[in-house]
Amino acid sequence: MVAHSQPQLNHLLYEQDFYLWIQTTAKLLKEHRFQEVDLENLIEEIESMGRSEKKELKSRLIVLIEHLLKLIYWEAEKAYNARGWRDTIVEQRRQIDFSLEDSPSLRPLLTDLFLDSYQKARSDALRKYQLPADFFPTEPPFTLEDVFNPDYLPE
Repeated sequence: MVAHSQPQLNHLLYEQDFYLWIQTTAKLLKEHRFQEVDLENLIEEIESMGRSEKKELKSRLIVLIEHLLKLIYWEAEKAYNARGWRDTIVEQRRQIDFSLEDSPSLRPLLTDLFLDSYQKARSDALRKYQLPADFFPTEPPFTLEDVFNPDYLPE
């Protein structure tokens, strides 16, 4: 029989029961039993959490921009869909605000994410709705400040 150290056992637990691994790790940390913590997987999970926060922010920004574009440019569908598009814009702004309240260090990322998110939103909308390539402008018709301004809801 091979003897395993506590961190090795916790590493095995990580592979077999993630929820129990989280509970065990939290307990070990609370009890200051740091030598028993599976540091390798703990570090990986913490880094993954940061990536997830950034990914969610970008995903919500893309949805928000897509709906702003539809509200501004898609006249043929506006009468039927404007209310839903506005609802989505308001909700995405709210969810992004929640994320920024919890993690203010994400705020500076918005500037870096804006142009790429615009291009993805534009491209997604063109593809999803089979619209002509020139339906939406290639450059954003609004600023990042407009995107987050609650009073900016184009008619």
